[in-house]
Amino acid sequence: MNNISIIDILVITVYILGIVFIGLWFSRKKNKTSKGYFLAGKSLTWGVIGASLFASNISTVHLVGLSESGFKDGIVWGNFEWFSAFELIILAFIFIPFYLRTKITTLPEFLEKRYDSRSRVVLAIFSIMAALFMHIGVSFYAGAVVFEEIFGINILVSIVIIAIATGIYTVIGGLTSVVITESVQTVILILGSLIITLLAIIKLPEVGVHSYEALKEAVDPDRLKAVSFDEIKKGFTFLDMLFGHLILGIWYWCTDQTIVQRVLGAKSEKQAKLGAIFAGFLKILPVFIMVVPGILAFALFKDDIGENTKSVLPIMIMKLMPIGLKGLMIAALLAAVMSSVAAALNSCSTLIVYDVFDKLKPGLSDKTKIKIGRITGISVLILAVIWSPFLGDLGGIFELINQMFSIFAPSIVVVFLWGILTKKGTANASFWTLLLGSLFAGIVFLIEKYGTIHGIQNYISSANGLGINWLRQTYIYFIISTLIYLTISYFDKSEQNIPDSFYLKVKAPSKIVNNLTFLLVGIMIVIYVIFY
Repeated sequence: MNNISIIDILVITVYILGIVFIGLWFSRKKNKTSKGYFLAGKSLTWGVIGASLFASNISTVHLVGLSESGFKDGIVWGNFEWFSAFELIILAFIFIPFYLRTKITTLPEFLEKRYDSRSRVVLAIFSIMAALFMHIGVSFYAGAVVFEEIFGINILVSIVIIAIATGIYTVIGGLTSVVITESVQTVILILGSLIITLLAIIKLPEVGVHSYEALKEAVDPDRLKAVSFDEIKKGFTFLDMLFGHLILGIWYWCTDQTIVQRVLGAKSEKQAKLGAIFAGFLKILPVFIMVVPGILAFALFKDDIGENTKSVLPIMIMKLMPIGLKGLMIAALLAAVMSSVAAALNSCSTLIVYDVFDKLKPGLSDKTKIKIGRITGISVLILAVIWSPFLGDLGGIFELINQMFSIFAPSIVVVFLWGILTKKGTANASFWTLLLGSLFAGIVFLIEKYGTIHGIQNYISSANGLGINWLRQTYIYFIISTLIYLTISYFDKSEQNIPDSFYLKVKAPSKIVNNLTFLLVGIMIVIYVIFY
């Protein structure tokens, strides 16, 4: 162990055992039926929905990556968190009414009801692969790398420990266990990150920083600006972030099974919307308690960190946190891994049961569905444990994963968004948009990674070539997919069979939903005025 006390180890052990116990305890009554197991018996209220959305999203990649981004570039990377607040509003007002009205269990099922079974199959394949290889695998590896640095534990051993602890309550308890434990983990995540931020602020006077102006001088004022219309260090402009993230964000928050499953288990439409808005408020926090610590680390530990920027968070934990609290922060890191893995594991089981087995053999009993779901969960865990150690360099893989999301996200957003907003889109348009839009983006990705044009590698994104970075490519792919969708829909004369329930008049949101939405937008405007 690397300077970890017995007390810290005890805190971590109590946390792991406590989370497993809580998960199993709350699963006792809700997993008797398939709806109970996969959708928590449609009983979720706004608090657990919002906390669960937040915890599912925040992984160890976030905790490590955001502190590293703060250290290197500053608050500008916080836009990826703050934009999510607006995308969660889109989830609440545009998508949730359609999802709950159509009484779906999975998002591929939604596409089948709106279009046909072909689109359902394509989206199911995309979603299962994303859950297995991206959500679970990357979370495992990211957590294991941090624990190796802090504890000195072998990466594979760390992955196995995390997998067993998370698998026990997720596989046995279903969605109820996942959302209840994620609610607890949200508190741990926020508390641990807040404490390390406060300890860093308290230490600033020791390096001669006694005011906000002095901090700006010590870290470079540009690190405390959220908006830049010039090319920032990674080659993105603020507008690239805005439009590129909007497409990725609508895909992630509004059309990804791993995230949206919490909404599908809501007690009512009002509770679902309130949960999404609550998550929007929570997404304000990561910039202040995850990105800002990286900026403070630049003032405090620049020499210790040096070029090894991935060590920003581990060094802050080891140098700032006293015995006991060190264990709490490591528990927060564990919470980030376990919540992300549990969310993806549960969604993967749901997709396999409802979009594969239930289609192959309709009329399966609840007992059989739950059994298949549990076997799927165990199988997915084993596969993720086997492949995740081969991810290699975490920084490289994190950027790679985000670029891979941009391959299929634009076409998925097109078929969902236009499928909801207009009746004109046809089944053929949806199917071919999913295939051709993703195929085009995939070909560009492969050329970028493995080919050269005019002797230039990464020709499309390189400043020496076209200079179209991957975020800009993302919204260009959206435009291309939209053109495919609209063109095929225009010329396609085949008969559509859209259920009447799709376009019934949407109920006006409740007063509290509207008021909280205006408050959230107002707070975000104030934040951008301050950090402009």
